[in-house]
Amino acid sequence: MNYRHLGRSGLKVSEISFGAWVTFGDQIGQKTATQLIHAAHEHGVNFFDNSDSYALGEAETLMGKAIKDLHRSSLVISSKVFWPTLPGPNGRGLSRKHLTEALHGSLKRLDLDYLDLYFCHRYDPETPIEEVVYTMNSFIQQGKILYWGTSEWRASQIAEAHGIARQYGLIPPTMEQPQYNMLHRRRVEVELSALNELHGLGLTIWSPLASGILTGKYNDGIPEGSRASLENMGFIKDRITEDKLAKVRRLAEIAGDLGISTAQLAIAWVLRRKEVSSVITGATKLSQLEENLTAADAVDKLDASVLDAVETILDNQPRD
Repeated sequence: MNYRHLGRSGLKVSEISFGAWVTFGDQIGQKTATQLIHAAHEHGVNFFDNSDSYALGEAETLMGKAIKDLHRSSLVISSKVFWPTLPGPNGRGLSRKHLTEALHGSLKRLDLDYLDLYFCHRYDPETPIEEVVYTMNSFIQQGKILYWGTSEWRASQIAEAHGIARQYGLIPPTMEQPQYNMLHRRRVEVELSALNELHGLGLTIWSPLASGILTGKYNDGIPEGSRASLENMGFIKDRITEDKLAKVRRLAEIAGDLGISTAQLAIAWVLRRKEVSSVITGATKLSQLEENLTAADAVDKLDASVLDAVETILDNQPRD
């Protein structure tokens, strides 16, 4: 496993990480979650991603039990906050009240004294950014989190947070967690590019396989038991279009010529960018996990001719 700095921070994270979204508490239970986390850890993964909104908190509980026997210093554990997780009008968003109560809830479910990374899961237009920056800074001062960041914030919003932090001597966001894959490119390649150069944000990428579309498993329909077949995963089914599948079929030919899977090609393609600190992967079984973990070995195979061929399939434009 290779490790990359989280942006310009001193923290090093595994370039392939393991996340709980969709799977923990929805597709897998405690036994499988523990098996997968321990296997990932044995292969060198140190970054494990979560959120208080995943499976209504159950994902954090499963992860907390799974990491109980692992040495805390070998782990980089994250969670996120924004979506409704508590009752009442203050049970969501980024107010100081909700941030504080949500953090304490995540720590309790994960059975941890502190989080390594804490993300604002979305931007909250109803809470001043000053309030968010001051609250996150206070969490760091209290030792409850080590770094804070954002997820799916616009570049202008992240820049404003950095400006407030500089003005008042506070700690700015260290990382951003955007969606980035071959079928969803514009935010990273266009909108966030200049901001990354200026502030050195660490990007922790989610959905590198476009909800499984880039694995090729939906090329001939929706298999029973796949995420898109689940009743509560209709949003994935909506993303599966013939235009995307046609591109995936052509990408599979490139992957085959390189002796790798389409999924490995997709993950390696994301890892080729220097501003990417880690690619968050998910799995429901060991074979998927092992396939994803070896994707980093394929980065060296992506020479100029391969990248040109990929761009031809993707129409040479960063698209969402």
